[in-house]
Amino acid sequence: MQKSKLTLRALTEGAVFVALAQILSYLKLFELPQGGSITVAMLPIFIYCARWGFGPGMLASFVYSLLQLFLDGAYAWGWQSMLGDYIVAFTALGVAGLFHRMKGGFFIGILAGCLARFLVHYVVGATVWAEYMPDSFFGMTMHSPWFYSFLYNGSYMFIDMILCLVIGALIWKPLKKFITGEQISGPRH
Repeated sequence: MQKSKLTLRALTEGAVFVALAQILSYLKLFELPQGGSITVAMLPIFIYCARWGFGPGMLASFVYSLLQLFLDGAYAWGWQSMLGDYIVAFTALGVAGLFHRMKGGFFIGILAGCLARFLVHYVVGATVWAEYMPDSFFGMTMHSPWFYSFLYNGSYMFIDMILCLVIGALIWKPLKKFITGEQISGPRH
């Protein structure tokens, strides 16, 4: 396929996958009181990253971060939260694209993208949101904003990651050629 057609296809697919991720972000299985929810919204971003790689994956993730900020940014009270909890955290999902040519790269990418997003939320939670730390969380007395941020952000990010891995495993066999982008330019592995 010609480079210009590939670029157009990548951009078009990126728009579709980002839109799908945004729609799925509204289907929340559970939402925490100060932001963070359990959804499968990251899965389309991970599929796109597996298909197109790091550069396009980062671009799609950045666009998704902007949509999350503008359409779901109710919890961003200051520029630090807007930048950290939305722009940097959701753009970090794009690191999944680093693994797109590896065997098992789709699943490694899910793990890496979730870990990257979690680490951003973890640092922002322990610094920007530290003053809002409750006295107790999950029945435990909270003494450290770092521990609280680990529990708070880990509680939904871990479940999101498991959901993406399980659904990814269920769709892997029938959609492997689509997910890896083999029908675009031939085998990549």
